Amino acid sequence: QLQLEQAGGRWVQPGQSLRLSCTASGVSLDTYRVGWFRQVPGKEREGVAYADVTSYGLSAEERCYAFRDFANNTAYLQMNNLHFGETAAYCCAAGKSVADWRNTATYDYWGRGTQDTASS
Repeated sequence: QLQLEQAGGRWVQPGQSLRLSCTASGVSLDTYRVGWFRQVPGKEREGVAYADVTSYGLSAEERCYAFRDFANNTAYLQMNNLHFGETAAYCCAAGKSVADWRNTATYDYWGRGTQDTASS
């Protein structure tokens, strides 16, 4: 069974960049589409970026994008120019068939998420 492991939460300064990783174990990630979601307390989980099996990507914001490292069974979310006070939990998710990358119901497996904060 596919398991997704994410790195621990971290703190960064506003304006800095952050790269999150999502490493698969148990099964190859090659045939899974990977989405990244942001969860803010009191709000619904929202899609941030997505990368399909060819690493073709989509994103909700120009400063964020997803990409893949197939050799290491890992997907990444790159976020640039983080805003002050931007605190959220970020989760990766993998699915075999993803018609709408922002729809959380289309993903089969989820990482546990990391808590990231941009603050001076």
